[in-house]
Amino acid sequence: MKKALVAATFLVLLTALANAQTQSEITQPPNGKNQRAEVSQWIGLVKVTIDYHSPNVHGLGKDRTDHIWGELVKYGFFDEGFGPSRATPWRAGANENTTITFSHDVKVEGKDVKAGTYGLFLKIEKEGPWMWILSRNSSGWGSFQYDPKYDALRAEVPPKDAPYTEFLTYGFDERRPDSAVAYLQWEKKRVAFKIDVPNVNELYVEQMRKDLLSWPGFNYQNWQQAAQFCADNKVNLEEALGWADKAINEPFRNAGQGVEDFSTLSTKAAVLSALGRETEAEATMSKAIRITGTPVLSIHQYGLRLLAAQKNDKAMEVFKLNQQLHPEEKFVTFLGLARGYTALGDKPNAIKNWEIVLQNVPESRKQAIPAFQDQLKKLKGEQ
Repeated sequence: MKKALVAATFLVLLTALANAQTQSEITQPPNGKNQRAEVSQWIGLVKVTIDYHSPNVHGLGKDRTDHIWGELVKYGFFDEGFGPSRATPWRAGANENTTITFSHDVKVEGKDVKAGTYGLFLKIEKEGPWMWILSRNSSGWGSFQYDPKYDALRAEVPPKDAPYTEFLTYGFDERRPDSAVAYLQWEKKRVAFKIDVPNVNELYVEQMRKDLLSWPGFNYQNWQQAAQFCADNKVNLEEALGWADKAINEPFRNAGQGVEDFSTLSTKAAVLSALGRETEAEATMSKAIRITGTPVLSIHQYGLRLLAAQKNDKAMEVFKLNQQLHPEEKFVTFLGLARGYTALGDKPNAIKNWEIVLQNVPESRKQAIPAFQDQLKKLKGEQ
């Protein structure tokens, strides 16, 4: 009796396995020939990916122009007649869920969205705005299992008329360092939503911090570049000051050697200036311009930055020092003196130096001669 029971049980198991094999899914062309598509866009270090199936207007040999919106894709929430949901938005594509993946936290239409993958749905209306919906349930097939309790975001946006587009297409435009606009375009409509990365610079700093703990940290220039990024963007300044010092000194004992030159000291000064420590910044730059081998043009450009900041007296000191350190240079140093005296309103010395400049213009700067001549004429009262 026991043997008969075991044999019967074994037969049932074999039958079940056979049925499972005959009913298993195999790889076939996508349903309705709506090809799968994927589009990605980086916003700084943030990667955004939309995965969808793309129907076309002339689907299954029929011309559905002017019959997409409100007919093929119904208005509002509707009952598709499948699955548990009786009020579904459009799957914003064909076949399986359209999904959107964010590698980091972002804002969508000004609302916070955590990193992860979401089902992407769209509720369309005959009049008024349409509604994008991001659902934490991203693994459904179409909208049949849609449940509003999983909604992570709802955002209303106005649709716009657009050039005819045969295949439903997602894309990104208005790409900026900290934002991009994702859009769906199909038939004669386009609907979009904006993605912002408000902490884009902090993400770069976080990655630089990791990079500097590995091989890149053995190169002083990487410490300098990281510090300069922070100074330029006014972020992470206290730590950046330490990075600037490491670029100047030795980052790793018996490995990478720091370098104290005009470039690295300028970066440190930029960080100090961003911190509001102007006296220390000026002292650092004073040291930088006196280092042997500092190029004449670097000193000149620093003087121009001081002029732009309306620090005319300090700029004049820099231009005079540049002439003393590089007496052989007859163009750049005198150009600095001419600009400095002009800013100070010292016409006699300004005229004298502009005349020397015009006598020594190099071939590469000949196009600037008319501008130099105009400056001289103004000082002489000829204009």
